[in-house]
Amino acid sequence: MNDAPNPETLGGDGITAPLRFPTFRRIWLASLFSNLGILIQGVGAAWAMTQMTSAADKVALVQTALTLPVMLISIPAGAVADMHDRRLVALVALGITLAGAAALTTLAWVDLITPNLLLALCFAVGIGMALMAPAWQSSVSEQVSSEALPAAVALNGISFNIARSVGAAIGGIVVATSGAVTAFALNAVLYLPLMLALFLWKRIAETSCLPPEKLGRAVVSGLRYIKNSPSLRIVLARSMITGVLGGAIIALMPLVARELLNGGAEIYGMILSAFGFGAVIGALNLTKVRKRMSGEAAIRACAISMAAAVAAAALSHQPILTVAALVLAGAVWMITWVLFSISVQLSAPRWVAGRSLAAYQAAGSGGIAIGSWGWGRLTDSVGVDAALLISAALMLISPLLGRWLPMPRIKEGREETEMLDDPKVRLALTGRSGPLVVEIEYRVAQENARAFHKLMLDVQLFRQRNGAYGWSIARDIADPELWTERYHCPTWLDYLRQRNRSTQSERALDQQAVAFHIGPEPVRVRRMLERPFGSVR
Repeated sequence: MNDAPNPETLGGDGITAPLRFPTFRRIWLASLFSNLGILIQGVGAAWAMTQMTSAADKVALVQTALTLPVMLISIPAGAVADMHDRRLVALVALGITLAGAAALTTLAWVDLITPNLLLALCFAVGIGMALMAPAWQSSVSEQVSSEALPAAVALNGISFNIARSVGAAIGGIVVATSGAVTAFALNAVLYLPLMLALFLWKRIAETSCLPPEKLGRAVVSGLRYIKNSPSLRIVLARSMITGVLGGAIIALMPLVARELLNGGAEIYGMILSAFGFGAVIGALNLTKVRKRMSGEAAIRACAISMAAAVAAAALSHQPILTVAALVLAGAVWMITWVLFSISVQLSAPRWVAGRSLAAYQAAGSGGIAIGSWGWGRLTDSVGVDAALLISAALMLISPLLGRWLPMPRIKEGREETEMLDDPKVRLALTGRSGPLVVEIEYRVAQENARAFHKLMLDVQLFRQRNGAYGWSIARDIADPELWTERYHCPTWLDYLRQRNRSTQSERALDQQAVAFHIGPEPVRVRRMLERPFGSVR
């Protein structure tokens, strides 16, 4: 599934280890150019908006237009990524993004661009990126080993932030010397290397004896998985809150340059570069942070540091002080989001990786999009500096969330699933036969009843997130040692999917439940087909 160099040449868990995988290296290098173009377009769009209108909410809405599609379509996009060849999905998504960038270039060139049209075309570009993100990110695990995956996630962040460092400065120079049209055109051209790299990737698709889910069912499966994954829900909630509270500095950066520093496009490019440079520094130090701090401690430290940096940027009227503050802000912002991303990537099994990452992208980008709109509206009322100080105050108290939503422990490798043989049946079934009822009988010593019941609550979660519904556990009142686990699956095909989705840790839970069983007979499993009246053949 991935290019497999000699493990002895990987250089341990260093940040550069994933670059030894040829496919990842090609796509990563091409992504530098793509991210460079995105940043150049972002500078052009934000600055073009400041030239067309002085309304702060319109300026902030540029960021919303680029990120809101991730919130709106990311779950279906993740389902598409899990259902189809992720390479082809990414290529189609890049085609949509290229079309939006070309339209923006053309309309700006003929001077037909307006604030609302600029937002609409930024939204179109965002749709392409929203479709691509789950396919691209979930395919990283197919390009590198599981040991190199955390470093690969960090490198993808570095790619974007190297582009942010250089691209913002280039974007500022391009906009200042040639105008926003050139920035838009350059972005369109810089998508081409990534399209070529993806086209050259000879992806080996995983074979499955089961047909892919339909889109609607795949979306429901993804949402059900998230609902029954407490650790994933915590990461999604923390990422959305972080996006809302911390997104002020990103959304209001053009106004920081114009109103607090009295600068133009060059100053805007400089402070954006400082933020990106800081993010690269943060990513390069990620391994040290993970070794010295738990996930929760690192997120708390980053939130407090971010609060200090944003407050400093709000109070500063000197470019050098603002640049220093934004280097710190970029570093801790990057560490925060990479920790969130690693937690999601290593906790979600491959069959739902695209949908899990899509939900994470929706939560984070949705938080930034909502926050950008809110901070823009607040800025119109209280000013840029006051809005940033409020954001800093909220970031300062955000670590208190850890008391109720503590970050889950980050695993060191992704858990895999394995295909099981189909159970033997004597009734003629089709994939659509159902609903199916599964009953599992355990005989448990009465002194172990409480421990068994507690374990079964964990079993309930993994049964449900893998596709079961109507789960229950019952104890026989005439024979207290007899327990019956019962759950449903919509169809026979859904049951086969459900039993083959269990990870190693989930199967270990199943084995722990079986270990409670006593008596000479093994655990008894019944699989029964529910039929409406009159349908018996």
